[in-house]
Amino acid sequence: MAFAQSSRHSGKKVGRRRGFARNQAVRNGGNLVRLKKTAVMVGMMGAGKTAVGTALARLLGVPFLDSDEEIVRAADRSIAEIFERDGEPFFRARETEVIGRLLKGPPAILSTGGGAFLSETNRKLIADHGVAVWLKADLDLLWQRVRHKTTRPLLRTPNPRETLRGLYDARLPFYEQADIVVEGAAELSVEDMARRVLAALATRPDVLEED
Repeated sequence: MAFAQSSRHSGKKVGRRRGFARNQAVRNGGNLVRLKKTAVMVGMMGAGKTAVGTALARLLGVPFLDSDEEIVRAADRSIAEIFERDGEPFFRARETEVIGRLLKGPPAILSTGGGAFLSETNRKLIADHGVAVWLKADLDLLWQRVRHKTTRPLLRTPNPRETLRGLYDARLPFYEQADIVVEGAAELSVEDMARRVLAALATRPDVLEED
């Protein structure tokens, strides 16, 4: 069952495509560069996928996409409401549909939910059509960023920090399969992280092309 397009839901701020309408060469230092395939931000909740991805898209002059936002728009309800009403398996199936669709579009920066990269199907889709970038952050940093959030359905437990630890430990082997790893730190700004990711992408001529 695929989602039909519908009006946005107020549970999460939604912006379909942030950034430039088309891929174009931009300057990285003294060079003109062009994104050749979609860079997919993967990692834990709180890793900065949306914030860093938005800044990176701005640096590259390409659209920013968010798979969770697309699901929210199509379902016309928040992620937490989807989990509560339909369950996680339903959400994951819709997530795969959305990621597959977005990867078929023009090169962009795509932020995915924390559990998306656990799916073998999603990993293959990303490997075939894009490049996976793991925004790596340690548990303490992640907890500081998500501890006051009320929009994380998987952390609605009696001991959310231990739940986060369990998720972190279980997901590391999957995140470690990403093509590119960029490590974060508390002292790094969003812009610093975006530049780190850009530098990492620049080592891959199949991803970032010099004009």
